[in-house]
Amino acid sequence: MASLVVIKIGGNVIDDPTALKRFLTAFAGLSGAKVLIHGGGKVATQVATKLGIETTMVEGRRITDQPMLDVVTMVYGGLVNKQIVAKLQALDINAIGLTGADGGTILAKKRPVKDIDYGMVGDIEEVDSGQIQFFLRQDLTPVFAPITYNTAGDLLNTNADTMASAIAVDMAAHNDVTLVYCFEKKGVLKDPADDDSVINELTPDLYAEYKTAGTINKGMIPKLDNAFKALEKGVTKVIICHANEVAEAVRQGAGTTLKMT
Repeated sequence: MASLVVIKIGGNVIDDPTALKRFLTAFAGLSGAKVLIHGGGKVATQVATKLGIETTMVEGRRITDQPMLDVVTMVYGGLVNKQIVAKLQALDINAIGLTGADGGTILAKKRPVKDIDYGMVGDIEEVDSGQIQFFLRQDLTPVFAPITYNTAGDLLNTNADTMASAIAVDMAAHNDVTLVYCFEKKGVLKDPADDDSVINELTPDLYAEYKTAGTINKGMIPKLDNAFKALEKGVTKVIICHANEVAEAVRQGAGTTLKMT
């Protein structure tokens, strides 16, 4: 079974040109097939402010009304995505910039309103792994922006961590998949104030203990929930690491590795 690395890059790395260039150079140096999923950083909020569009966040999640959807589509699917693709081309990686709507690769449905109306936010229903495999067979490196679509033809803002997990799970039927979440920390930390307090390995039982103790909290919880679900559904390995250490992490030398036992 062929190896595939699915990498999600986000956090402050997207906002820092130097850090992003360093990450993309390391990403380009990885051998074999790979897929990149990126977040949007703070650029969407900055552009929305310039356009007089208010940004509303609830528990760290963006409320996406139609004006904000227009902004995130322009920023994530346009500006950020194409900047990354251009930089990868300069590093001799033949990248192709995509949203979930392109090639019908990622179908979603609008999140139902419960306690909170998130607006035009999509929950993933289906990934067309055959289409992604087609791109890879053409020696193209897919670079996904966190935008999906639904059967009515609407674009939807979709969490990039969830998108990375969904792609990794679906591709695991055809590949030996390593899923890597890269950001500005060295991994999952025992002490958020100490960047060197990396938890090298994390199992479901240990994860539950750290959550109960409050060691792991806030935004790291949905990231890890997605990661463990990916392992349960066939992904071989999940790593959480610093963007600077992605190459070393894939070679089993950095970050936090998640295991089922």
